[in-house]
Amino acid sequence: MKKLNTIMNTIMGAFVGIFIGHGFYVIWNFKTHPELYAMQSAPWYTSILVYGVFTFAVLMICIIIKLIIRYKSPK
Repeated sequence: MKKLNTIMNTIMGAFVGIFIGHGFYVIWNFKTHPELYAMQSAPWYTSILVYGVFTFAVLMICIIIKLIIRYKSPK
């Protein structure tokens, strides 16, 4: 069970790191090339929101799996 817990923690950390890195990259890219984002019909931060929703979903799934494991494992 400890190995599965470590895997869940790694997955959660990786997705949060990817979300933060992507957010910084999009903000930096928007600051350096705002004319590229002016041509789009969607706001410049749309991809950050999509990554945020996906990251939130993955985190919730991992937390639910961890809670199930915690309650099902023998004390």
